[in-house]
Amino acid sequence: MSPHFEATWQSLSNYPAAQWFRDGKLGIFIHWGVYSVPAFADEWYPRRMYVQGTREFEHHVKTYGPHAQFGYKDFIPMFRAERFDPAAWAKLFREAGARYVVPVAEHHDGFAMYDSALSDWTAAKMGPRRDVIGELAAAVRQQGLVFGLSSHRAEHWWFFDGGTTFDSDVCDPRFAGLYGPAHRASPLNDTPEWESLDWQPRPDGKFLEDWLARCSELVDKYQPQMVYFDWWIQQTVFEPYRQRFAAYYYNRARDWDTGRQGVAISYKHRAFPESAAVFDVERGQLTDIRARPWQTCTSVSNSSWGYIAHHDYKSARSILHDLIDIVSKNGSLLLNIGPRPDGTIPDAEQAILREIGRWLAVNGEAIYGTRPWRTFGEGPTEVLGGGFTDTKRAAFTARDIRFTYKDDTLYAIALGEPKGDVHIRSLCAGAVNVGEVRQLGADGPITWRQDADGLRLTPAPVAPGAHAVAFAMRVSG
Repeated sequence: MSPHFEATWQSLSNYPAAQWFRDGKLGIFIHWGVYSVPAFADEWYPRRMYVQGTREFEHHVKTYGPHAQFGYKDFIPMFRAERFDPAAWAKLFREAGARYVVPVAEHHDGFAMYDSALSDWTAAKMGPRRDVIGELAAAVRQQGLVFGLSSHRAEHWWFFDGGTTFDSDVCDPRFAGLYGPAHRASPLNDTPEWESLDWQPRPDGKFLEDWLARCSELVDKYQPQMVYFDWWIQQTVFEPYRQRFAAYYYNRARDWDTGRQGVAISYKHRAFPESAAVFDVERGQLTDIRARPWQTCTSVSNSSWGYIAHHDYKSARSILHDLIDIVSKNGSLLLNIGPRPDGTIPDAEQAILREIGRWLAVNGEAIYGTRPWRTFGEGPTEVLGGGFTDTKRAAFTARDIRFTYKDDTLYAIALGEPKGDVHIRSLCAGAVNVGEVRQLGADGPITWRQDADGLRLTPAPVAPGAHAVAFAMRVSG
């Protein structure tokens, strides 16, 4: 049995990365909530609709009228989820090749998507009148997938502060349970000051204890194997509460079925010591292998995490290439979708997921359960490191090679459809000895030769749209 953890960084350090996370590589993130009803701009609509001068503010007044008459709360009856089918969702995620699923249990807007005893503003009591998180947890586990969830409750401290600057329903004490403290602790125009570690005024003890209670409630009710936090918990005042939560979660996990292979906390920036939880990069990647397992979270859409009427979708090809690059550097990809308010997943998003799943059905051997090799890869395309960089690089090409490793098998994946031979310069004779090569998905053997200049492969024909071609080779040395 794992040790008992105390609420100190010393005790929480060296918490082992969950085995299922190290092996699973691909997860599905789900941003679904009341913000899917206006379907305008992005999932931060509930904040910016109260910030005067923004396009969300202007859109809201033009479409729904003054905020004192129609506020964010008035979207809740329109969020009915009448076509929500958790079993169909879970089946789709399985077809996509995902191994874990992380829905947002509560976003910054303060509307809980679960059956909370600590709030009346929940999907179980309003809107859908269903325990969305509970139903999805059961369906996901029925498909043999790992269930996690995320809490963005910390940001609720200031999320509706714009509504306190003019006549709006945020000022009405009857709705304080939804709109919360709404403290002016943030720059209303969303400037780069977002990254400050010491916003003022800081959350008070009442808010922090409530945050801890809600997070603990999620752990006890749904036994998630991952808890993902957005960035604002890095605030200094949260530190003892982060420690208390991690100790509570890790200790509670000891009481659960040991066959579940552990739990994980996902964090951003410097909210946790890297040895105590799983580091997450939002909409970005790393430039090299990281010793400890890590995660990228990004969305199928460049424009929003939640449902909106007009998305700028990524291609399945670009997402697959990012997945392969991330896995080669010891990471996993948490890929987000945004369902409609009725509970249906847009056709374009279903198509992206299924296309990813088709590639993984053929080539998943080179992804699942693998570990980094000596180097992550080679090729001409430069990857920019850090968050919000995933749209700032050129597209990968077949000359970009990524390596993964499992047992005594090395996988080399070309990020595209090769035109002619594949030359892998990292695999020079003497540095590593290649004894056998096969192409995943190909029926017969392929020709290859290794010399001082590297390994040259003549791949079997691949159809246009193959996206990436994986080669498995027995290696020694």
